[in-house]
Amino acid sequence: MAKTCAKQTISYESAAKMVAAAVTKAAQLGCKQNVAVVDDGGNLKAFGRMDGAALLGLEGCQRKAFTALFGVGTQDLYNAIKEDQSLVIGLSHFSRATMVGGGLPIIVDGEIVGGIGVGGGTVDEDVACSQAGLDALD
Repeated sequence: MAKTCAKQTISYESAAKMVAAAVTKAAQLGCKQNVAVVDDGGNLKAFGRMDGAALLGLEGCQRKAFTALFGVGTQDLYNAIKEDQSLVIGLSHFSRATMVGGGLPIIVDGEIVGGIGVGGGTVDEDVACSQAGLDALD
């Protein structure tokens, strides 16, 4: 029996690059954002807060990044379970989870290696900035 296993996780360099790309997109959109990237265990790997970004977004973006570790974007998760109140209520029992759009899983070679979450703008702005962060990995 193996005592350890190898796993893939997002590197700091990639996480920082993603934060920078999300902030650049936010500036292009004219919104002020908080951006968090977590590793595959939900640990904060990189973070950025634009000057003037809403304080509420500080925790929200980290929750979005954590929830994305479920393997689906937070907006898509909400749309998938919104009609089943038992799932909506059940998810609310996870203290670090949220269904607010703006969180996306970071998938490399078919494996979830982290999550990115953006908060402070509209849901559409948050999703667009998260996607810009993901696109920076290509």
